Amino acid sequence: CGHRTGHAEAVRVEFDPDRVSYEQLLELFWSIHKPTTRNRQGLNIGTQYRSAIFFHDDSQRSAAELSKSKAQASFRRKIVTEIVPAPEFYSAEEYHQRYQEKRGLGSCNAVLRAKVENSSR
Repeated sequence: CGHRTGHAEAVRVEFDPDRVSYEQLLELFWSIHKPTTRNRQGLNIGTQYRSAIFFHDDSQRSAAELSKSKAQASFRRKIVTEIVPAPEFYSAEEYHQRYQEKRGLGSCNAVLRAKVENSSR
């Protein structure tokens, strides 16, 4: 995905609400990236790297807005995360799948797994 398409690099999350709530996922979302940096995550720069929450219904929209307001207290800079209706999701091409693993680079799995385990305690 590039800056010309309007697409964002995103992850589709499917979850069982009996095991984890949407609100818990939102808390995790705020903790795993920099929501105060516009169109950038780490060394990756461009609109495709923007911070965004894509909602599927009014309940998710409201929860995301409330979560954003609460999260703002943890940041000095203004949160720039977009909260917008979910567009059609397109999986990345195969050569983008498991990108870091294919290149022998570290994975963000360990960091994410630790945060999930800590949040479920």
